[in-house]
Amino acid sequence: MNHHYPEIRSVNVTRYVTPLREGGSMPAIAEADDGFLYVLKFRGAGQGEKALVAELIGGEIARALGFKVPEIVFAGLDSAFGRTEPDEEIQDLLKASVGLNLALHYLQGAITYDPAVTTIDPLPASQIVWLDCLLTNVDRTARNTNMLMWRRELWLIDHGASLYFHHTWHNWKEHAARPFAQAKDHVLLPQASELEAVDAAFRAILTEERIRAIVALVPDEWLNDPSLAGGPEERREVYVQFLLTRIASSAIFIKAAQHAREILI
Repeated sequence: MNHHYPEIRSVNVTRYVTPLREGGSMPAIAEADDGFLYVLKFRGAGQGEKALVAELIGGEIARALGFKVPEIVFAGLDSAFGRTEPDEEIQDLLKASVGLNLALHYLQGAITYDPAVTTIDPLPASQIVWLDCLLTNVDRTARNTNMLMWRRELWLIDHGASLYFHHTWHNWKEHAARPFAQAKDHVLLPQASELEAVDAAFRAILTEERIRAIVALVPDEWLNDPSLAGGPEERREVYVQFLLTRIASSAIFIKAAQHAREILI
């Protein structure tokens, strides 16, 4: 069987267009040297490189599972970029983000998914809930759905709040085998009636080979966290083992999500 594993293009940011003042990370719409617009995520913002790692791993796992996710690229930011930016807060952010950042292709004209307007069928709803339970994504609620409707299709965005175990590291093994308590707040949980069927299909897709290929995409310079022993390869291996353990323990988070759904409905 031939497997297609992701490759990430690299671009250089040429123009800062406008900030997207959402949350504390202050992403921005920016133009790159390939002529396209991107939503640029900065290494110097909020949770720093860890948010970029989560965005990359989460987004590419979602893509591997068949979800529509905007193309993810590595975005280089030159030290001279932003010197003429009049906004002091933005200028500080740009200075702190020199080097390799992450960006997603900008979906021009996309609108935020509104559960009051569009109903998602049980199967795709179950697939998205399963994904977010795997990634421990706390950011797919009715208040902030992190889904877009573009060209009449549903797109998943913003996985930077996933894999929150890496903010502490020391107890990642415990996190890997835990249920996902925040599933009770998931915007699609009421429709997610097919979690067990989804589990069988998705576990077959997310092989160790595929997980390793996705985690291998993370640049070494985003893995220089002094709070964890070892170098980038050791930290990369923690992500691999966390995800493999979580996949192997999926019955735990499925049962918890089903229980939360029973309470809701």
